[in-house]
This record gives sequence, C-alpha cells and structure tokens, in this order.
Amino acid sequence: MEYKRFGDTLVLRLDPPEEICESIAAAAREENIALAEISGIGAADSFTVGVYNTVTKEYRSNTLNGAYEIVSLSGTITRKDGEPYLHLHFSAGDENGRVSGGHLNRATVSATAEIIIRIIDGNVGRSFSKKIGLNLFEF
Repeated sequence: MEYKRFGDTLVLRLDPPEEICESIAAAAREENIALAEISGIGAADSFTVGVYNTVTKEYRSNTLNGAYEIVSLSGTITRKDGEPYLHLHFSAGDENGRVSGGHLNRATVSATAEIIIRIIDGNVGRSFSKKIGLNLFEF
C-alpha cells in the first residue's frame, strides 16, 4: 500500500495481492484516525461479503473468486476499544456484468484499488446493541 495525505484526506493505492480491509486498518492506525468516510474502486480476484439477517441476527457470508471490477466500496472508520473499527460495504461485477455485494469481510486486490479516506474532525465510538445485534454508532 502506498498513500499520500492531502489535508483531511488520504489517497491510497493498493497493489496485488494486498487485502483491502487490512490495508485500510493499517492506514487508520498509522494516521490515528478516529472517524472517517471511505470510498473506492478497483479490481479484486477474491472477496467475501455478508448479509445480516435482522430476524435471526446472523450473517450469511458469500466468497467469490474470479475476475471482478470493484464498482463500489463505501463505509466508515470509527473506534471500538481503542482500535480502528471498519464498517465497509462492497460490490463487484464479474465479466458478464453481474454484481454481488454486501458487508465486506475481505477482498484481495488483483490489479489495483484506489481508495479515498476522508477524515472527519470528531470521534464516534461503537457499542453493541442487543436489540439489533450489531455494533452501532455511540455518540
């Protein structure tokens, strides 16, 4: 991963076979980011995304392998227990234009990933909601 900071914004370039979540978390640690917005595009050859069932309060994960264009990477960085907490959503299209996506668990870069992290001046934590079953924003 290489990145450059411009004021409140980081511009990252990931190369094969870097993992997207690990790279974003590393940049968040290096820059001591407490709150940020993330967006990105690129290409991946393997990714795992999940969908949360609000009734059963369980995730169902799907792993896909092949040639994929990342059509959308978006989310937030907050802090939980002093560590960066990523909440990322991801969608990628295959060679036939079919798109799959969900909550990003992991993705391996196949060509490049261009990621923008816009740092927000503030701090929002996370706490577990028993009612919802997820770690929600804590103000």
